[in-house]
Amino acid sequence: MPEIKSMFREVLPKQGQLSVEDVPTLVLCKPKLLPLKSVTLEKLEKMQQEAQEVIRQQEATQREQPIDPK
Repeated sequence: MPEIKSMFREVLPKQGQLSVEDVPTLVLCKPKLLPLKSVTLEKLEKMQQEAQEVIRQQEATQREQPIDPK
């Protein structure tokens, strides 16, 4: 890799402390798209819909069967 020559040369003090000022800057990053519903919530809703469908089917079969008086 070729060496890059800079206009500025690095100066480090031989005595004393080295002070570095860190200026916080705003860093922009790609937005993260979050799902409106989590996978777990979708699974729970699917299970609930299936359970409701089973109940509806059971109620429909009970209505179709005549009640036998004994």
